[in-house]
Amino acid sequence: MNIITYNVNGIRAAISKGFIEWLQAAAPDIVCLQEIKAQPEQIPVVEFEALGYHTYWFPAEKKGYSGVGILSKTEPDKVIYGMGIEKYDFEGRFLRADFGDKSVISVYHPSGTTGDERQAFKMQWLSDFQNYILELRKTRPNLVISGDYNICHRAIDIHDPVRNATSSGFLPEEREWMTGFLNCGFIDSFRYFVKDPHHYTWWSYRAGARSRNLGWRIDYNMVSDELEKNMKRAVILPMAVHSDHCPSLLEIDF
Repeated sequence: MNIITYNVNGIRAAISKGFIEWLQAAAPDIVCLQEIKAQPEQIPVVEFEALGYHTYWFPAEKKGYSGVGILSKTEPDKVIYGMGIEKYDFEGRFLRADFGDKSVISVYHPSGTTGDERQAFKMQWLSDFQNYILELRKTRPNLVISGDYNICHRAIDIHDPVRNATSSGFLPEEREWMTGFLNCGFIDSFRYFVKDPHHYTWWSYRAGARSRNLGWRIDYNMVSDELEKNMKRAVILPMAVHSDHCPSLLEIDF
């Protein structure tokens, strides 16, 4: 099974740039989408259904902002919308689909780039998210948590670690959180397979950053330790250009 995570930075904008044609060619089994920036009635669901996908959407209350989705060729046994925490669910950040004893989650972690208030919100989210996941693992241990984490974990994951040392997304406390999260029993699937540098999933629109590969790796398919032996490969797909992010793919036996 191929699982892709993709921050599309607006599902309607991505569609206008050929996202559906790309999806038809790539044909992943499950797609976890972030920043859909649309309400379900604004999304051409029939075009995804024509490709054989069941579609699930959890938008933000605020229009044109945030929101996550899951496309799946197999109909899930159950879909859970949100974490049951109002201030986060209001922003449409968490969507879970259960397939037998395994679960796939599409998650969009907050950005802290707009200032101290949102950075504090992000750090509180990280703590609450981890607690929620650790509780979930007691009953659903087989997890794939795919999404935009808005954090580069290590220096290898960012093009200029020195200049960005004080930037949101590469702050010591954010990186420390990710280390702690992984130590709770999760695997960064891409780094499990790929050890070399210069692999990124997001590039600024400024100064030709993408053409120069001056990027950040902030999108992950995290896998619980219980599924380690199920993982087959992980790759980043930088040639997909429907967003300022690109997709990240995990092949796993489900």
